[in-house]
Formats: sequence, structure tokens, C-alpha cells
Amino acid sequence: MTLYKEMKPYKYIAIMVAMLISVAACSDEDFSSSPSLRLTFSTDTIGFDTIFSKVPSSTRTMWVYNRSGNDLRCSSVRLMNGNQTGYRVNVDGIYLSPSAGYMIQNAEIRDKDSMRVFVELTSPKSGSHEPLRLQDKLLFTLESGNVQEVLLDAYSWDAEEVNSLIVSEDTTLESQSPLLINGMIKVEQGATLTIPAGQTLYFSSNAGIEVSGTLILKGTAENNVTLRGSRLDNMFDYLPYDLVSGQWKGIRFMGTSYGNKIEYADVHSAMDAIVCDSGDVSKLKLDIESSVIHNCQGYGVKSVYSSIRINNSQITNTLKDCLAVFGGNAYVANSTIAQFYPFDSKRGAALRFANILDKQSLPLHDMQCVNSIVTGYAEDVLKGEYEETEGIFNYMFTNCILRTPEITDEETAKHFLNVIWENPKDTVSGGDKNFKLVDLNTQHYDFHLSEKSKAVDAAAASFATRTDRDGTPRDEKPDMGCYEFRKE
Repeated sequence: MTLYKEMKPYKYIAIMVAMLISVAACSDEDFSSSPSLRLTFSTDTIGFDTIFSKVPSSTRTMWVYNRSGNDLRCSSVRLMNGNQTGYRVNVDGIYLSPSAGYMIQNAEIRDKDSMRVFVELTSPKSGSHEPLRLQDKLLFTLESGNVQEVLLDAYSWDAEEVNSLIVSEDTTLESQSPLLINGMIKVEQGATLTIPAGQTLYFSSNAGIEVSGTLILKGTAENNVTLRGSRLDNMFDYLPYDLVSGQWKGIRFMGTSYGNKIEYADVHSAMDAIVCDSGDVSKLKLDIESSVIHNCQGYGVKSVYSSIRINNSQITNTLKDCLAVFGGNAYVANSTIAQFYPFDSKRGAALRFANILDKQSLPLHDMQCVNSIVTGYAEDVLKGEYEETEGIFNYMFTNCILRTPEITDEETAKHFLNVIWENPKDTVSGGDKNFKLVDLNTQHYDFHLSEKSKAVDAAAASFATRTDRDGTPRDEKPDMGCYEFRKE
């Protein structure tokens, strides 16, 4: 028989404490304090492009790697300027909080392991009308005393915020600072809202303009009025949010709205850019002159039993139709209507005209299209929809390029005069070859004419404007579309 002597409790506790101290000592020894060892970062700069002050940015991330061959420990990770710049940092799930002095301590990174860092920014007001650079540094201090840094870099721009504005009397909306629109601008019946030349409105995703009265966008060739989304950063490295459709709600003209004018304006990246609700077709609801409507996640221009005029303008790249005329009156001249929407193969037509919508008869009293280009990716981008029981379906195309099968029916052909029928098999002068640049991969487009386009010198001088969309004089042989070709 083997006898075991009972150990007294105090001796057991003493041994356990000694063991823990020994383990802790061994653990401390695992972390190297050699000054030759350093961390590796996935980037040396976290950049935010330009953001509006007081508006939270999107989140940027980076990785911190330990490839030194030894376990390392940061005695601290901290923001150099604390709370002065508005940067917020999370290191591996731990925020650099005000209560901790915008710092964490004893951040361990085992050999061949990593930490993920998340950075956001809500910048303070700067008091300047121009974007100002806003920098800070994230400092990693190793137990060796080595300090490594990552630059945090952004441009902050003070904006004047407009929140759910009701316009009940004649108003001019302008500011030396950017105008950041949150919620809807509503123009009441009897009131006129004017947006002057050179003004840019940045709309958040819940924002747009609803017009029961009158809207005047009064730009010039040198200083357009611009309506766009509020995101100034990038979705991807190569793709700014400004090139992404559906960033804001767009403009809606209600049934009581007449006498609206959009002149030298750039309206882009909306849902439905412009919608005209039905009203009295004896009154002109909307006049669009020398403007660009581009890259929409709905319609470019949708007119429902209204009277509209579009001249010298570009309407391009929309998920639904670029221009849709459902009844009423429409005059379209010297314009470029091109459907190269990149984000969905089920894109709509370049131009649709109809006397019916959702089974409702809408007489098409008169639709005229002259000196214009109607083209796109598909073999047929021109759609006419006729409800025979309604009977009123009056339209005419004169001196246009049309990407649609040539009309051979004698009765229908009377509606087309001096038309160039664009053959989809023509890969030299038709479709995207009409224009200087159509780049699906980078979402960059330039709808100025290429020298190969059959639109050059093909317009009727009697319908042509004196200048093109850019304000450039047209010559004695004007070109179809909103841009006069010029050699560089």
C-alpha cells in the first residue's frame, strides 16, 4: 500500500500563485521588444476624398499585419489629434473612445496574425466656402518604442443644409456654399422657385423637387445649374457615386404646374429625373433648353398627357425610357437621345411615344421630332404604341437618325421625312460610334459627335439652333443632335 500525505491548503494556494506568475512571465517573454521588428500595413493612407462637414462619411478599412517572425504588442494605438478632427477609429472591435483618451493599450498581434482597423469621419465646420484638407494620424507604438503611423486624409466642405423646404412665395435658391438638400423641396401652386446660373444642389437619397407651381433653372452655357446626388466619395476605386444612377428622387411637375423652364442645366444620377403629370395640354408645362439629363434609374423624361418642348438637349442612359411621351404634345428638336444604360440589359427605349398608358387612353395630339439622334445598344430603340380605339396618334420625324428597322409600310412611312435608318450591323458610324466615348467599363461617356457619325452636316438648317448645347455656333451645314461636331 502507498501512502499519500495530505497537502495543507495554504501550500496548494502558494504553488498555484507561483505557477501563474511563471506562466505570466513566460507570456511576457513571448512578445518581442526588439527595435528591429515592425508591423506591416495594407496601406499607409486612409483617404476619404471630399465629404460634407457634419455629415458622417462611409467606412474605410485597413489591415495591420505581423510578419516579423515574433509576437508583437502595441503599448498604445491612438489618434494623434484626439477629438480635434472628427475621425472615429475601431481597432479589432474596440473603439478609440473619448473616455480612454482616443487610445487603446496593449494591443497584441501574434506572429503571422493581423488586426482590422475601421475609420469613419464626421468633420467639423471649417467656416470656408472651399473644401479644406483635414488630416490626422493613427499612431501604433510598439513595446520597443518604435512608432509607426497611418495618415488619415480627407477634404471637408461646409454645406448649407436645406431641410424639407416649402416654397409658398417666389424664391431664389442660392448660396456661396454647396446646397445640401435633405427631404423634398415642394413648390406650392402660385409660387415660383428659381435656381440661378452656377448653382449646384446636392440631393440626399430621400430628396427631390415636387412642383405644383413653377420651377425655373436658369443656367448659362458657361455656368450650368447642376442637380445631382450628395455622395462625393467612390463606390469603387474607379467608380464615383456621382456616376451611379438612383442617388436622389428627381423632379416631378404636378398637374397644376405650368410655365416651367430648364435651361442650361445638368440633371443626373436620379431615379426618375423628370416626370410631368397630366394637365391642360393647351398650356406648356415644361420647356427644356440646352440641358443634359443623364444616368437615371428610372425615366429620363416622362410626360403624361402634357405639353412639353425639348430643344438642344441630351437625354441619355436610363433604366426605363430616356424619353417617354404618353399622349399630349411634344416638340423635340436638335437633341441627342441615346440609350446606353450600363447597369441592366433590360433597359427601356431611347424614345417611346404612345396614346395609351396602363390601359388608359391618352390622345397623342402632336409629337414632332426634328434634327435629332435616337440611338442606343439595342437593334430597335424607338417604340411607338398605338391604341386604335382612341384614334388620335399624330407624330412626325424629320431629318433624324433613328435606330429602328426601316419603315416599309407606305401609310406609316408618311410620318418619316429625310430619315437616316441606322443599321445595327453598322459598327463604324452607328450606335456608340456616333459619339466620342461610350465606355461601359468605367461609366464614362462623351456624347459629342465623332467624325464618323452620319449626323455630321445632316440637319435641316431651317430647324437648327444658332448655337449648340455648349453654346458653340453651328455652321452653315448644321449637325443632327445637340452637339455640333468640331475637330480638336
